[in-house]
Amino acid sequence: MKYQSALTALAFVAITILGPSMASAQASRTWVSGVGDDANPCSRTAPCKTFAGAISKTAAGGEISVLDPGGYGGVTITKSLTISGVGQNSSILGLLTNGIIVNAGVNDVVVLRSLQLNGAGNGNTGIRVLSAGAVVVDDVNVHGFDTGIETFAGATIVNRGTFSLNRAVAVHGRGGTLTVEGSIISANNVGVQASGAGTVRLSNNGIYNNLTGFGCGGGTLASAGNNRKAGNTGGAVPTCAPTVAITIQ
Repeated sequence: MKYQSALTALAFVAITILGPSMASAQASRTWVSGVGDDANPCSRTAPCKTFAGAISKTAAGGEISVLDPGGYGGVTITKSLTISGVGQNSSILGLLTNGIIVNAGVNDVVVLRSLQLNGAGNGNTGIRVLSAGAVVVDDVNVHGFDTGIETFAGATIVNRGTFSLNRAVAVHGRGGTLTVEGSIISANNVGVQASGAGTVRLSNNGIYNNLTGFGCGGGTLASAGNNRKAGNTGGAVPTCAPTVAITIQ
């Protein structure tokens, strides 16, 4: 009996000490659903409802996956992370706010894949990269914000994106490097601008029907010479930013 009592006491102590840490353990893959709840552990069978709710339960380097179409809210990313909406209509509605802010470490890698960001005509910034080692934006549509994507640091790569109906600058590199390939930049106030210490690299994009195609900001604009442009009222060619050619090999 004494032996059993001792084991019971030890088990109680272990649960008391380890319980909180076990409950707060982060998973390498978490899930969100339109019918989820942020009080859930964000597992496949008990998903969270928002990206913000899931991020605290996702380990650094992990992935948040989307189970079904829905609006999953804005989020600030502070660590290496992937948010994947592949196969679903995964949306962020940014009314009078930002869609996604990346403020991660200088060696962190953030991947945003297959997402729809809608500022509803009065959003602030769709994707704002303040700090990161690298950011990959793949198959993401951003519309209805002041700025579609705005970078201040790190190396950001955009592939297969659509930036439309943004009220200020759709693609704005203020710092670091912002590379955009295979994307559509259309019907914005300003399509593309490199400002300050920013470098914007363009390859194989369509830049159409913007009030100003290429804005002036003092940064460096680099082109592979294979971009298509038409219908831009002003700034049809970049005449004020330092422009360099990207060699095609």
